[in-house]
Amino acid sequence: MIEFMSFADLEQVVEIEQASFPTPWSRQSFLHELMDNERAIYLVYKHMGRVWGYVGMWIILDEGHITNLAVHPVFRRRGVGNSLIRGLEEVARERGVRHLTLEVRKSNIPAQELYKKHGFVSMGIRRQYYLDNKEDAIIMWKGPI
Repeated sequence: MIEFMSFADLEQVVEIEQASFPTPWSRQSFLHELMDNERAIYLVYKHMGRVWGYVGMWIILDEGHITNLAVHPVFRRRGVGNSLIRGLEEVARERGVRHLTLEVRKSNIPAQELYKKHGFVSMGIRRQYYLDNKEDAIIMWKGPI
């Protein structure tokens, strides 16, 4: 089930974040997003009370910038990512968003394939975008949604 992220979800979200990324966001970063960033929207996918994955977006005018999407390693390849993207697109449309964008690691082929499946297309490269290893990011766009 897709729902808006709450403070009660933070520990599980941070656990997923740490298991998913080489330079994970901190608990404080997510707390800031929930409390102080009026442009931020975060959704979680829950099953039987457990967070399986989450997705975040910043809305700027009619554009949604997807900040992060992660699924717990145990629950990957079960449609959670697909559900999160569909849920985020629904919320985005309700809030007047016309286009979605994101950056994804050049080496993260599974994520690129997931985004392509949902209509995102590669539109450019951000050179040495990731600080941990200077990896390039692929800029992907979708729209109008």
